[in-house]
Amino acid sequence: MRIGYARVSTSDQDTASQLPDLRRAKCKRIFEETESGGTLNRPELQKCLDRLEEGDTLVIWRLDRLGRSLRDLLHIVDGLKKRGIDFISLTENFDTTTAAGRLVFHFFGALAEFERDRTKERTLAGLSQARARGRVGGRPKKMSVQEMRVARTMWDSHKHTKQEIAEQFKVSVSTVDRIVRPQKTLEPLPVLPAAAQLLRRSRGGK
Repeated sequence: MRIGYARVSTSDQDTASQLPDLRRAKCKRIFEETESGGTLNRPELQKCLDRLEEGDTLVIWRLDRLGRSLRDLLHIVDGLKKRGIDFISLTENFDTTTAAGRLVFHFFGALAEFERDRTKERTLAGLSQARARGRVGGRPKKMSVQEMRVARTMWDSHKHTKQEIAEQFKVSVSTVDRIVRPQKTLEPLPVLPAAAQLLRRSRGGK
C-alpha cells in the first residue's frame, strides 16, 4: 500500500501543489501537515509513520518535505529501512522499489550509522576533555574505602596533585578535595576550677 505525506513550507503555506502528484503516484491515503518543517510538532508525520507497515511505501513530493534537516531526514529514512518500508520521493525520482533506489537506500542507512558513530565519538571526546579539566559528566563516581585510603596516601606523600589523583580514580577534583581534606577534631574543653570542685563533690570527693 502506498501512503503519501505532504507538508507546507515557509514559502509555500499550501499543500495543494503536492497533492495531484501524490494522487498520480497511486497513494491510497495522504497525510497533510499544516505546520512547517521548522517546528518540532509534526503530528501528521507521526500518524503517517505509525500507519505504515512492512511492505508499504511512503511517498513524498520532495525530500525536504520529510525532514527538517539532513540529520532528521537520515533518521527517518533509516527507520523506514529497518521496518521494511519502501520510500519514494517524486521530484528527485528516488524509488527504493528499484535496484538503484535500494542501493541509495542502503547508502542513507550507512550515513545514518556514520552520524550516530560521530555523535558517540564527540560525546566520549567531550567527557575525556572534561575529566582532564577535573570535571566528570554525570553523577560523580563513588570511591571505595580502599580507594580513598590510597588517595589520601598519594596526597600525603606530596608527590601528586589533586588533579593527578582525580584522573587516576576518574573522579572530580572536588571529590578528591573532600577525601584528603583534614578532618577537624573537637578538643576537650578545659574544666574551670569551680566546675571541677562541683564535679568532685558529686563523686563524693572533697
